[in-house]
Amino acid sequence: MKVGVITGTGTYELAGLSAEGLEIVHVSRHEPGHRRLSNHVDHRANIRWLRDQGVDAIVAVTVCGAVDPSVPLGSLIVFDDLHFLANRFADGSICTLHETPGDAERGHWIYEQPFAAGVRAALLEGAREAGVPARDGGCYGHVDGPRFNTRAEIRSLALAGVTAVSQTAGPETVLAGEAEIPYALLGYATDYANGVKEEATPVDELVRLIGASGATFSDVLARALPLLADADLTPPGTIYRFE
Repeated sequence: MKVGVITGTGTYELAGLSAEGLEIVHVSRHEPGHRRLSNHVDHRANIRWLRDQGVDAIVAVTVCGAVDPSVPLGSLIVFDDLHFLANRFADGSICTLHETPGDAERGHWIYEQPFAAGVRAALLEGAREAGVPARDGGCYGHVDGPRFNTRAEIRSLALAGVTAVSQTAGPETVLAGEAEIPYALLGYATDYANGVKEEATPVDELVRLIGASGATFSDVLARALPLLADADLTPPGTIYRFE
């Protein structure tokens, strides 16, 4: 079995992460040294490469800012919904794999929830086995970077039911869905988004938690990834095609 793992800020390598009978194909969104800011990440290339590698599922991790004040910092969220209204890449183009008119693979991705239930279940069980608190469900809010958000922007996202935000996973979710690859997203809360708490999360605390996230992700993934061998890897939804 082959599993794609996409990592973000603070987790640039997966040293020591392995599982018997499992081939892990790793993509570092930002590359070592954080060479790529969020607006430099080539999401289409990343998902296409994982698809070409023949992965059976994709697990992605992200550090994120909590919009819901009840989310404890240092805890995990296994998202089950997505807020990505713009549906665009950083260059303004539409977020889709379907670039060419008449392509036989073109179609509309139709779904109830964008994340694969079987992959989500493996992440939740992996977190439980690792002894790390994890929220079962939550709405991931994709925001454009590289700047952080204003208080007004965060208020609007809170009204929409967003649980936590970061700057990269919206396009991944859409592209994996179009590629019919089961995908799930694991978030690690490193700070409270602007205005969520009366006092802002200190930057040094944000940096400390980003540094701590890698070990937590590794612990959970080491337990969750082997569970995918017996998981339901049905991709969410269906692609309505025209040929």
